Order: sequence, then C-alpha cells, then structure tokens
Amino acid sequence: MTPAQATKESIANDRLIRAVCTRLGENKRVRRKLPVWGRLHIDRQLPFLCVYRRPIVSTDNGTDRLVTTEASYVFASALKEQRSALTGLVSEVVRTLAAEFGAFLLLELWSGDEGDVEDVANAAAPQLAVPRFRLFAPRDDELDSFVEKFGESLSRIKVSKLAAEVEVVRSTRCSPPELAPVLPPAAARQLRCTTLGLQIRPIYRHPETDDLYPVILREVRRELTRGLRLSFYEFARTHTTQQPKHFHALGRRAVVKAVWEVDRQIAEVSDAFDFLLQVTPVNAEKAWHQFRRHRLERAPVFRYRPLPVDPVVLKRTLYAIPLERVEDPTLWSLFRNKQDELDRKITMLVDINTHNFVHGSLQVFGGVNDELRAMAIDLLTNLPSRTRVGAKKGRLDAKAFAERAQTELDCLRLQMPDCTARVRIRDDIVSTMVSGGSLLVRKSARIAAGRVAAVLQHEIGTHVLTYWNGRAQPLRQLYSGLAGYEATQEGLAVLAEYLVGGLSARRLRTLAARVLAVRRMIDGASFVETFRELDRTYEFDQETAFSVTMRVYRGGGLTKDAIYLRGVIQLLDYLKRGGDLDSLFVGKLALDHVPIMKELQWRRVLRAAPLRPTYLDAPESAERLERVRAGLTVFELIKDGRS
Repeated sequence: MTPAQATKESIANDRLIRAVCTRLGENKRVRRKLPVWGRLHIDRQLPFLCVYRRPIVSTDNGTDRLVTTEASYVFASALKEQRSALTGLVSEVVRTLAAEFGAFLLLELWSGDEGDVEDVANAAAPQLAVPRFRLFAPRDDELDSFVEKFGESLSRIKVSKLAAEVEVVRSTRCSPPELAPVLPPAAARQLRCTTLGLQIRPIYRHPETDDLYPVILREVRRELTRGLRLSFYEFARTHTTQQPKHFHALGRRAVVKAVWEVDRQIAEVSDAFDFLLQVTPVNAEKAWHQFRRHRLERAPVFRYRPLPVDPVVLKRTLYAIPLERVEDPTLWSLFRNKQDELDRKITMLVDINTHNFVHGSLQVFGGVNDELRAMAIDLLTNLPSRTRVGAKKGRLDAKAFAERAQTELDCLRLQMPDCTARVRIRDDIVSTMVSGGSLLVRKSARIAAGRVAAVLQHEIGTHVLTYWNGRAQPLRQLYSGLAGYEATQEGLAVLAEYLVGGLSARRLRTLAARVLAVRRMIDGASFVETFRELDRTYEFDQETAFSVTMRVYRGGGLTKDAIYLRGVIQLLDYLKRGGDLDSLFVGKLALDHVPIMKELQWRRVLRAAPLRPTYLDAPESAERLERVRAGLTVFELIKDGRS
C-alpha cells in the first residue's frame, strides 16, 4: 500500500468513525465493512468489544470466525498502515460506550501454536489436539475475581469430549506477540477500559496445510460463544452500570438477512410435502375388510398417495441452501439438524413399501429400548382390557365432532385473529390428525363422548396451537417443526388428555400396544403375528388391534408410534424436575430445544407466544398439573381419567 492509499483509507475511516459513533449514541445497530479488509458489528449499546487482527505473514485460517458469533466485534487487517486507523476507530467506540456503562471490556483474540510442536511433527496423520486457552490479564486486585471466573468459564469448554486446558497469564501486554496493543495501556485507563487477551490453540485447522476442519471449527465457535457470553455477563454485572437479567441477554439480537433466507428455504422444502399424509394408507377401511375376508391370516396391501415432488430435485434444493452464511452457531445448529432430518424423510418417501423404509424410520424416530418395552408390557398386563365406565355416554359422528372442534378453534381465533385453522372431514385418512395447521377428521369417525374433550385438546390444544404459535414467530422452523420434535409434541398432547380428565386406561393401553407393536416389527415379527399378539394375548378388540398394527407396519415399518408413550414419560420427568411448560407451546420443538428457545427469547429473536391452551385456565387442570409436578408416574395418570 502506498502512502497515498493509506491516507485515503484513513480519511475513509474518519468518516466511518463519525457515522459509527452517531449510531451508537442513538443505540442503533452498526454493521460496516472496514477499509482494506474487515468488519465492525455492534448489535446495540453493549459494554464489550471483541477484536481480531489478521496476521500479515499467515492466513490464520478460521480464527476471524471465532469473534463473529458475538454481538459486538471488529476484525481487521494487522497491516502497519492500518494500525492507527483501527486504534482510532476502537478508541472512539470505547469512549462512546464507556460513557454509557461507566466501564468497558476490550477482548482481543488470536491463535497461537506455542506447545504444539508435536502436532506439526505428526502432521501427516494429525489427531485432534486438546483445546487450550491462554488468558492474558493485567495485575489488578479489582479484576481478580472476574478473571478467575473468566478462566472457569473457559475451563468448562469441551470439544469432541476433550476438556479445555486454561492458563491465566498476568501480564501488562494483552495482545499478540508481534503486534502492539490496539489501545495503549495509558489510553485504555483513561477511557476506563479493561483490556484482556485470549490466545486460542487452533485445533480447528490442519497444523501444516492450514486447511480447516469445518466441524471442529463450528464446535469451537459454539462452545467459545457460551464461555465468552458468561464472562461478559460477569463483567457487566460487577464492573458496569448495566445489570443484565441473564447472560443470554448479551447475545446477538440483530439477525442478518442470510438467516431469514436460509430459514425460508428450509421451510419451503419442508412444506413441499406432508410426511404423515404420504405414509398414511388411503385404503385403510378397505384393507380392514380385506383382512377379515382372509380370516385374519394374510397381511393386507396398503396403498399410498403419489409423491407430489421429485425427491432428487427436492434434495438438490435442500443441499443448495447456504447454511455456511449463518454466523450464529445456535441458529446454524437448528438449521443443520432440520436439513439432515428432511433429507432422511425424503429418502423414506422414496423407500415406501421397501425394506429400507424401516431403517430410515429408526434414524428419524428411534426404536424401542428394553426399558420402554418393559413399561409397555407392564401397562398392558396390569391395566384392565375392558371397562364400562362412560360406556353409556354415546358417541359423536364426524359432523358432530367437527362442530365441537370448530367451537374450540373459534376460541383460539379470539386470542389470535390471524389463525385461519379449519376443520375438514375426509375419507382418505385413518384417524383424526392435523395437517398444515388445520384439523382433519375421518369421515367414518365415531368418537366416544367421554373422549371428546381429550381428543380436542390433543389435536387442537396441542398440534394446532403449536403450529399457529410457530407461524407467529419470525423463525419458520417453529411451525414446520424443529428436528426431533415429535416425541415432545405427542407427549404434550397426551398430557393435555390427562389435564382435561380424559386419559383412560383404555387409551393408555393403546399407547402401550403401539410401543409393543413397534418393537415386534423391529424384531422381525410379521403383520399377522403382531396382530395376533394384540388380539389374543392382550385382548384388544380386533379392529383396534388391526388399527395399531396397520399404523406400525405402514410404509414398510414406521416406528413413530412408539414416541407417544416415550414422549409422555420424558415429559413427566421434565416437569418433575421443574421444567417450564409454557416454553413447549412456542412452536413445534423437543425438550432439548427449550434452552435454545429461552436463549432466543432473551436475545429478543423470538416473540412471546400469542396462543395459550384454554384448558390451562380450568382449576381442575391446574390441580392435575401440580400433581404431575409432584411426581406422578404413568400409571397414576389414569386415576383422574375417564373411559
């Protein structure tokens, strides 16, 4: 760079600095490209800034991405001609924000290979090294407690199950060895700025070729983000006038356009097909009559809807989605897991009526372990197979039930006028189900009057409600369903049946029968063998035994039906441990997603859910929920049930 070019760039920086400080003074987001190379991103007024300077003599592959997960960062070139410009920019940012908070934290990150000679020696066949951090901090009694907790946060980091090694170095120099500090110590003190340095062992790249290990880099970014955010929270709480309510409140709120574009594209792939409709036989009633004509001795032939999409084209679209543009590790992990699940489901649609279908089902929905099988057998053995409780209350046909369902949907619409859910009566489904946020009712359905409230809250109070709550969020994955959401969703739906007093012994036995049927199918039993066991050993009426068996053997072997009992067992344990029920209504998510949803709510990426189940306002439901939190078992759920 010539002196004339350097001067030109400095002038550009002067204009940039004025614009940046004006926006920060108004508490507005700043996202600017820097001259030569680099970017400044400050989400809002925050009491910290992460700094990275790219070395002149190496590419330092991947290290700049370690700061881009934070809500406030700058990365730039370490060129000598740019040092004064960067110092000027950082100084004014610190001056502006320190005036707001009374103090400020400047953290510079860089990669370091000290102690990694053995990695270079083994470069021909490298193994993942232990993550290592060296935290550089000045000697200052007032900082001792904060620095100690910073080190503890780093020590909790694990990469591929390898725990991090952390060394705290007390030094007046908190910058890379070959570079002068971004802010000279005297200037930092004058600006009430604490300067720390963090040297990171670059385990995310090949020690000799510098090629990235992308999976390791993502894991390092995710783990480091949590460690840094905890440390920023501690600094803000103890050294500034800001008192954040949670460490996630210091995370990124502003989401770049690339995130919403990726979210939209994944949702479009998900919306291109309805998985459950595609794997549901269209000839269920005819198949039952066919089975009876063959004296229950020959498995029926099920027929399915034609695929509305070309799987090859859909997969090509799915993997063309640029996930690498998503900087946020939390959102990236949600998108990547959903991408993988959609890939597996599309493959299952191709494999319908083949032996490969069940293998895909095991990957998506899991199987039945010995513990869950034992629970199912226990329920089938000890709960009565016949009961007359509620038998005289009669049944509702499809039309009458649809009218009751429409009344329930009208209640939801009072809470959320944009909810356009409808009730549709169809003859090509095997049971009541929800698709696209609307309720589908089988034309030949006859629902016991004592079960109507339970079915309504299972389907509308859970599945419809979480669909429309998901639609109200900016993140579309919450209505189409995050990866692995089904077990929690069905567990929540079964819990709703209990909370309205409609979970009977008969219903619980049916859920247990589904688990047993899935296990028998996985173990190699035929359709007829599984039907006989339900019919003869566990005394189900033949139509119910057929329905359970059909649901499990459809498509070539669908293990999804095991998630109902598994999901309610997991949910009972979650609530017993103090889990938050309201978080599960934000959209279609799994228990594992609850911390992520809370993080995104603290960061104000997600909004409050507009819909709340109507049954939760009933005193009887509140009392039952308290009993669940006290530690009810699955068996004890039926004490308040109805037949």
